[in-house]
Amino acid sequence: MAKKPLNIALIGCQFMGKAHSNAYRQAPRFFDLPVDPVMKVVCGITKEEAEGAAAKYGWQETSGDWEEVVNRPDIDIVDIATPNNTHAMIAIAAAKAGKHILCEKPLSTNMRDAKAMMEAVEKAGVKNAVSFCYRRAPAATLAKQLIEEGAIGKIYHFRGQYLQDWIVDPKFPLVWRLQKEVAGSGAHGDLAAHTIDFARYLVGEIASVTGVMETFIKQRPKLAKSDDRLGGVASDEMGEVTVDDASMFLVRFENGALGTIESSRFCLGRKNYNRWEVNGSKGSIVFNVERMDELEVYLHDDPPNLRGFRTVQVTDSCHPYTGNYWPVAHIIGYEHTFINQVKDFLEAIAHDKPYSPDFRDGVRNQAVLEAVEKSSETGAWVKPEAI
Repeated sequence: MAKKPLNIALIGCQFMGKAHSNAYRQAPRFFDLPVDPVMKVVCGITKEEAEGAAAKYGWQETSGDWEEVVNRPDIDIVDIATPNNTHAMIAIAAAKAGKHILCEKPLSTNMRDAKAMMEAVEKAGVKNAVSFCYRRAPAATLAKQLIEEGAIGKIYHFRGQYLQDWIVDPKFPLVWRLQKEVAGSGAHGDLAAHTIDFARYLVGEIASVTGVMETFIKQRPKLAKSDDRLGGVASDEMGEVTVDDASMFLVRFENGALGTIESSRFCLGRKNYNRWEVNGSKGSIVFNVERMDELEVYLHDDPPNLRGFRTVQVTDSCHPYTGNYWPVAHIIGYEHTFINQVKDFLEAIAHDKPYSPDFRDGVRNQAVLEAVEKSSETGAWVKPEAI
């Protein structure tokens, strides 16, 4: 029996557009999906950019007009993979058009727009997802299961670091991620947003924060030409960097646990060091995206002579998602977090069930990001805005 097709429109076709395109292509090859995802149309800044993406990634049609695309009656899902300052207008228009929406993180550049997006999708009754893809790493999902089962007991601490080094060179160009009017914030919204999502996912809601933010290099060469990764070609003209290069903050959780979160793009040798640790009364769990197929686990109930951190290779069919890929110890990677995300989102649409993280999660994440910014300005503990 033929499966119901769901036509997808992708808005944005650079770094994240590539990752999302691959996920739609691969998800039906590894999972028995309840629907048939159709890569119907890709929209770029120009039609020429979209045509290049379509040829590379397998989209049927192209467009340079996102408004026309989201209002097409044959589109079921709008996937937003554009710079942060465009998320709100695209998502709100798509919700009004009755489309299901998957949006890259952070949800927007500010609370006002993020809440407007949440209100739009909830009023329209459409399924919505924010792309905190690392939740779908099998080891991270296993960690969530262990915590919910009580394996590490009452949680006392969460500590997370997301460290990179790709802009240490002062000659690195002024890409959009370094401009506040486009990105909203720097390492804070790009990296710490992921760690905040993990903290909320694993430990619970955040009650208050206090922190600092810093911009180390104030001026950079303006961008002459971008690429589909993270960089581009620098020009001879200089421009102002208007976002943070690093943020560090303390966290008090509503359940009494304490946390620390650090993000920086100035840590030489750290390429994508997205690591967190959770400590409880009965054990600890450690995860690092650079070792994505491993979960470090310490259980205090182990015999004293065997007690210590063990490294669990999360590649067996008993682990989340991995039974649909390769034999044991044939590892998966970054791209598979997006594939797993698409699989879960399509199932949520097909079976009319909740999906998490949704836009409401994205708004709560944005509230924490902005609370840290306020704390950095005032030096005080700040409560995230209530949702």
